[in-house]
Amino acid sequence: MTTPTQLAEQLSTTTLLRFATAGSVDDGKSTLVGRLLHDSKSVLTDQLEAVEDASRKRGQEAPDLALLTDGLRAEREQGITIDVAYRYFATPRRRFILADTPGHVQYTRNMVTGASTAELAVVLVDARNGVVEQTRRHAAVAALLRVPHVVLAVNKMDLVEYAEPVFAAIAEEFTAYAASLGVPEITAIPISALAGDNVVEPSANMDWYGGPTVLEHLETVPVSHDLTACHARFPVQYVIRPQTAELPDYRGYAGQIAAGVFRVGEPVTVLPSGRTSTIAGIDLLGDSVDIAWAPQSVTLRLTDDIDVSRGDLIAPANDSPAVTQDVEATVCHVADQPLTVGQRVLLKHTTRTVKAIVKDIPSRLTLDDLSQHPAPGRLVANDIGRVVVRTAEPLALDAYADSRRTGSFLLIDPADGTTLSAGMAGASFAAVPQTGTPVDDDAEWDF
Repeated sequence: MTTPTQLAEQLSTTTLLRFATAGSVDDGKSTLVGRLLHDSKSVLTDQLEAVEDASRKRGQEAPDLALLTDGLRAEREQGITIDVAYRYFATPRRRFILADTPGHVQYTRNMVTGASTAELAVVLVDARNGVVEQTRRHAAVAALLRVPHVVLAVNKMDLVEYAEPVFAAIAEEFTAYAASLGVPEITAIPISALAGDNVVEPSANMDWYGGPTVLEHLETVPVSHDLTACHARFPVQYVIRPQTAELPDYRGYAGQIAAGVFRVGEPVTVLPSGRTSTIAGIDLLGDSVDIAWAPQSVTLRLTDDIDVSRGDLIAPANDSPAVTQDVEATVCHVADQPLTVGQRVLLKHTTRTVKAIVKDIPSRLTLDDLSQHPAPGRLVANDIGRVVVRTAEPLALDAYADSRRTGSFLLIDPADGTTLSAGMAGASFAAVPQTGTPVDDDAEWDF
């Protein structure tokens, strides 16, 4: 039996994989997650007893493993997933953070939330229905969010008599579609989440399949957490100026390193002002260090007393992002209220929030054939489209393709703080025509 000390040692030496599940309604996402947790022995006894009890009350002989993730009362009553459910579990080979996302079209925005930090997405397809519009929508979201690994889990193979041709046809159609979006790696696995086929244990009913089970693939897929290889970026979160007798002249800039490595003595540029200085010191957990890297939270000290405040970005002097007030991006619209041309919004990028105007919405993505619907004028909930935003103050954005941390932003309603859209700066996965619809600026936010 593994002792708590041995388990702690195992967890400290294993890698972490963040992954999300997605798919259409009733494709079996929550059942797959429940089966994964149950068969990998990641469910506590009292949790399993509660699920068995709830299942009996609903007249089910076998425990409904979907109840392990569908925790809201409305979810249990309707048998659907509404909100993103996060689950944490571990095997001897790897630790996992899992986001179980809803399948209904009106909850696509929840899938955006769950996949935004994922390194892998599991897209489920009902073997009886094949690839449907919501499958394509989730593949498009995964591609836009630059999720590097996608698993196609063809579920309910038991209901099509474990037929290999059914699986092969679905895998071929999805792989061609996802590849056209630029998804770099696609792995197709035939499963039955209800029966447990190819989830944790290999299936005896599909001897024609020689690939990995879902868990085996999750445990072995290569995951790179090496943010130190990325462009160094440090969004300033707080200015530390104690002005005490012990530290009369201390001035430090606190925050979390978004990417890359910073070293004492390195020339840096503070953006958007463009002022330059040199790193005089780095404080980490009360100690001075010579080097720090992402995602450590540190305090940087500079040799010059220059104006640096929350929202500024510190970057190497020879590797700084471009500063702009014109942001071209792909957005996933997540609010019930539409996003319209000419709308006044707030744009939140790392620790900086500025006023902005939606100058243009050049196109909306049509998921059936990946065509662009030109000049839609507005985006409604769950739409994916291109936008052009003009900000009141300069921003230092990277392209999302280069950095998921410093290439992403939110558009926010200035009236009530509601998140309107999640944006990804730079080019999307498809060529997008630019239309340049004129906008009449009002005097209050005219920039």
